[in-house]
Amino acid sequence: MNNPFEYNEPLFRPPSEALSLILQLTIGCSWNKCSFCEMYTTKNFTVRKEDDILNEIKYISNFDNDIRKIFLADGNALVLSTSRLIKILKQLNESFPHLRRVSAYALPKDLTAKSNEELIELCNSGLKLVYIGIESGDDELLHLINKGETYSTTVNGIIKAHNAGINTSVMFINGIGGKKYSSRHAVNSALLVNEIQPLYLSTLVLSFPFGMEHFKKRISFDFVPLNRIELFEELKLFILNTNLKNTIFRSDHASNYLPLKGVLSRDKEKLVEYLNIAVISPEKLHFRPEWARGL
Repeated sequence: MNNPFEYNEPLFRPPSEALSLILQLTIGCSWNKCSFCEMYTTKNFTVRKEDDILNEIKYISNFDNDIRKIFLADGNALVLSTSRLIKILKQLNESFPHLRRVSAYALPKDLTAKSNEELIELCNSGLKLVYIGIESGDDELLHLINKGETYSTTVNGIIKAHNAGINTSVMFINGIGGKKYSSRHAVNSALLVNEIQPLYLSTLVLSFPFGMEHFKKRISFDFVPLNRIELFEELKLFILNTNLKNTIFRSDHASNYLPLKGVLSRDKEKLVEYLNIAVISPEKLHFRPEWARGL
């Protein structure tokens, strides 16, 4: 490497990894076909050289070996072989003695492709959390947005991770089905999260970084977007149908009009009531303006 530490941008990470060291193991996403996602469309999926990654780790540790959290980028670093991931995790543990957690984005198929023993080994080596975009729990909608997953593959992959001791943070996209699929999207997504009982659950609102018409060209159904009130109604229906034991819920992504936080099911009634106010008496609340949503 000419520069011992240089990112291939654009670079993405979950909001909760704002203070984490980001280490790029791959460039882009191995699937990169989801019709709603523009994150890695400027990149061709590439696996970075192992020696470059190990040298980066050593280089960073010379400046700061007190790092506590590390996020493995890009789109789904878990697609790498377990042997390669273990070697990298071992180097991270040796280089950062106070390291508490390593996390990464993952596709459900990345998890189902690994054996139970491999996932346990990854967990024991420090991989404690994976972020998974479930987007929806409705099989027809998942097919129409070209997610490459189904309700069953998503559940199977996440339960497999949980059984190995790896926690999950899952994401639901508010509005992804437009008006046609709104109700079934909300209900079936709730059924999915009920089955997996994730540690963290977050929602974001479907956005159109390249415009509505660009998005419509990438999907295979007649899409009519939800307005703000309809987005709140869909989110309320989703929350009403959840039956979660102790899931930390966040709806505070930049795309959300109304930041929401709580624990489901403890705060279920409070969140539903807040959304009722947003629908019935919106003048009582302060919504995030369009420019602040960064869309």
